[in-house]
Amino acid sequence: MSRGPLSLVVALLVCLVVSLFGENFIASNFAYYYDILITIGINIILATSLNLVNGYTGQFSLGHAGFMAIGAYASGSWSNHLDPVIFGLLGGPTNPLATNVGLFVSMFFAGVLAAIAGFAVGVPSLRLKGDYLAIVTLGFGEIIRVAILNTDFLGASRGLSVIGSYTNLFWTYGSVVLCTYVVLGLVHSTYGRGFLTVRDDEVAAEAMGINTTKYKVLAFVVASFFAGIAGALYAHFKAFITPEGFNFFRSVDVVVIVILGGMGSTVGVTVAAVLLTILPEGLRALAHTQFVPPAYQGLLENRLILYSLLLITLMLTRPQGLFGERTASKERFSRSRGN
Repeated sequence: MSRGPLSLVVALLVCLVVSLFGENFIASNFAYYYDILITIGINIILATSLNLVNGYTGQFSLGHAGFMAIGAYASGSWSNHLDPVIFGLLGGPTNPLATNVGLFVSMFFAGVLAAIAGFAVGVPSLRLKGDYLAIVTLGFGEIIRVAILNTDFLGASRGLSVIGSYTNLFWTYGSVVLCTYVVLGLVHSTYGRGFLTVRDDEVAAEAMGINTTKYKVLAFVVASFFAGIAGALYAHFKAFITPEGFNFFRSVDVVVIVILGGMGSTVGVTVAAVLLTILPEGLRALAHTQFVPPAYQGLLENRLILYSLLLITLMLTRPQGLFGERTASKERFSRSRGN
């Protein structure tokens, strides 16, 4: 077995061991921190998958929450209607095998449906570039949200209750490992160099005979698949979802993580996802201490103001992101060698 697949198997086994022997203790004694851990994992999946489009391929998507919504509602509807069949075949909802098989099937269904939606949107729209593409993806995300809002089968504005909170540390961080492995393996493969070529100079890539639309659509489909997986994990963790949980601001949250970490840096995006998940919780706790006057408590709790200040500061001081320096240094080194 080569190094890459071996690392994947080892990482998945570590996730499994931690889930088997530590999950019940953490969930029962540290429920608040357990919630944060799961949220961190979901945000890492969203940010890493979007980084494939915005960072490695050089496009700009503002509709990632739409694919997450498709995954969440697809997985929730699947579980509500078809999980009883799976439970009947595998010994009922009290059997861990039945619940895990049910979650796996619903996650896969959610990812595939989101990927199909990504393909359907990507083929006509990814011929666009820059601001035009951002507007189209933003519109798609809002169309999905409004469509769910007016679909009674999916709960409409009332929201959708999902039977069973099956999301756990193994499925969350196992999905993180798989998403990271797929994105890095794809980008650093011989075939995947086309993504970087499209990002660096799309006109030159087309002049060399590279089908740039194919690479952009592929990046969009892969990113949509993992956004659907993240949505399924979210739905089976919260057990109740509403369309407002997948609005424009949710997409902005993920874009901020990618920009803050450094577009094209998987390590940076992962660290940024952790920081921006923990930071609002820390500020919320700080806001209700005696050190903060009541007039400023609302300011600390409003993460949108914080995100805006972070982005302004970052763009002024480190336009390449927190972990974008390595990529920039490599480019300067390559140019110096070329000269």
